[in-house]
Amino acid sequence: MSKRDFYEVLGVSRNASAEEIRKAYRKLARQYHPDVNKSPDAEQKFKEVAEAYEVLKDPQKKANYDQFGHADPGAAGGFGGSGADFGFGDIFDMFFGGGRRNNPNAPRQGADLEYRLMVDFKDAAFGREMDIAIPRTETCKPCKGSGAKPGTMPETCPNCKGSGQSETVQNTPFGRIVNKRICQECGGQGKIIREKCEGCGGSGSVKKRRKIHINIPPGIDEGKQLRVSGEGEPGVNGGPSGDLYILIQVKPHEFFRREGDDITCELPITFVQAALGDEVVVPTLEGRAKIKIPMGTQTGAEFRLKGKGIIRLYGRGRGDQRVKVKVVTPTRMTEEQKRTLREFGRLSGDYISEQNSSFFDKMKRAFTGD
Repeated sequence: MSKRDFYEVLGVSRNASAEEIRKAYRKLARQYHPDVNKSPDAEQKFKEVAEAYEVLKDPQKKANYDQFGHADPGAAGGFGGSGADFGFGDIFDMFFGGGRRNNPNAPRQGADLEYRLMVDFKDAAFGREMDIAIPRTETCKPCKGSGAKPGTMPETCPNCKGSGQSETVQNTPFGRIVNKRICQECGGQGKIIREKCEGCGGSGSVKKRRKIHINIPPGIDEGKQLRVSGEGEPGVNGGPSGDLYILIQVKPHEFFRREGDDITCELPITFVQAALGDEVVVPTLEGRAKIKIPMGTQTGAEFRLKGKGIIRLYGRGRGDQRVKVKVVTPTRMTEEQKRTLREFGRLSGDYISEQNSSFFDKMKRAFTGD
């Protein structure tokens, strides 16, 4: 039976890049790997995918294949019959998390941590230094991270000789296929602890709360992150620690609202202040300021206090404070105040038909017949 075109096997075009070929191979190899896919034809398809990738991943082999097809004159028996070992380390990485082909005792960087920090509105505006306590994993001091009881040492796994993985070799018409799996004896660690440390139970690490001093920069906003280098989880086998990422959340303010680098607030004023104008005092982030309300100001009018907003994050200058006016209508008035307003309405040429409680009582009786 004639072989299928290698490009067709991987499902890529003849102009596919090396990265596209690699991604197609990884996807199909994962799909048809015999340890995952139990279909009767999975193994054959897996070998077909591996053979296609073995050729197309190599620039020289790929060039020869593009020119001569399966009948490569430069290789006895054409493509696929050279007896080469197929590289299945990528498959092992996909199934077991990567990195297992390397020495399991080699130094590895610790994981990064994320911490959510709620800060006050003013602290976000002006910045602040503070201490936080974060829960994280730290190296066990009694065993110094080895996991073994003090005075003892972990032993090299006799099954995998410290590699952390076991291998099985299968000879096929297409070459030798090497399957790698996590060593069942040591769980992929490459070492066995006969006597475990009582402090950490053999893990080499313990959970603790660590106090860290941080500097919140002025102008930081909701959703921003601060990175503290080296304050994440500790490294493995002497590797560097990960980083700590602090996600900022800002408490809402009872009076101010942030819009970019500006802050806004609503200022209630009386009908008299709006009509005649006035000079009023307004709260700011740093105290108080005065603004002039011109005569005839309407609800929704906006006044700007230059440089009274948020300090620009890692920049220069500040935003502004925008004050929006809301004219408040009185709900209770004395008889003298009413007479004054009636006179004002008369002089303005307005006709006012007042509706008091007795009027509504008459309306109610008219509808009910009482």
